[in-house]
Amino acid sequence: MSLNYILLQTSAQADSTAVTHSTIEYLYCFSSSMDFLPFLSWACIVFTVGMFSTGLTDLKKMRESKSADNIQFLPFLTTCLNNLGWLYYGILKSDRTIILVNIIGALLQILYIIVYFHYTKQKRLVTTQTVAAGMVLTCGWFYFTTVLPEGDARLNQLGLTCSVVTVSMYMSPLTSLVEILRSGNVQCLSFPLTVATLFTSTSWVLYGYQLNDYYIVVPNSPGIITSLIRLYLFWRFASVNQSSPSYKPLLI
Repeated sequence: MSLNYILLQTSAQADSTAVTHSTIEYLYCFSSSMDFLPFLSWACIVFTVGMFSTGLTDLKKMRESKSADNIQFLPFLTTCLNNLGWLYYGILKSDRTIILVNIIGALLQILYIIVYFHYTKQKRLVTTQTVAAGMVLTCGWFYFTTVLPEGDARLNQLGLTCSVVTVSMYMSPLTSLVEILRSGNVQCLSFPLTVATLFTSTSWVLYGYQLNDYYIVVPNSPGIITSLIRLYLFWRFASVNQSSPSYKPLLI
């Protein structure tokens, strides 16, 4: 047997061993990632449904007082539209987690809207806002299903639109946070909702990283930031008014 043949055999064995080790490492990482994904999926479902359920506090207040005074209607309406947008995104991606979460979220928001309409004195205004939202939803549905071609173009455009809406919803309370910094009064904030938003946003960011879907990662990142700011405000001004609680308790 020649020396060259022995060297070739040795080199081939070394290359084969290297490829085998690389394959094992890849499969291990892939397996670990896939094992972690179901956990993140359930975390997203539990935390997001919990966050949507905090609206039950307002629902209980309306039922007890027989009035919708001091309850904001637009958050219910905009959240419902946002849920329906992400629901369609989940359908296009065939993502059961996104689909399930937003079906539950949309149904809860519709429940809040119905109860609000029952108790509010401004039924004409609520009807006008709801009809306007329905027109926006109809136009959006027509645009994404008819104008845009099927495939990545439709999915990317829808993901971008949903991301922009979600980011705007997370960033909208910043003006009230500035006012809290000036006044030192955190009684207008909900501590349970803040904690729920933090866990929800974190779970969705991690879930998006696992899927390499930055339409999920990017819009949920501001939720982490604003929640941390709120927690800081609770810690900073917790002892400003000792005669009353520094946050709204969750009453269900």
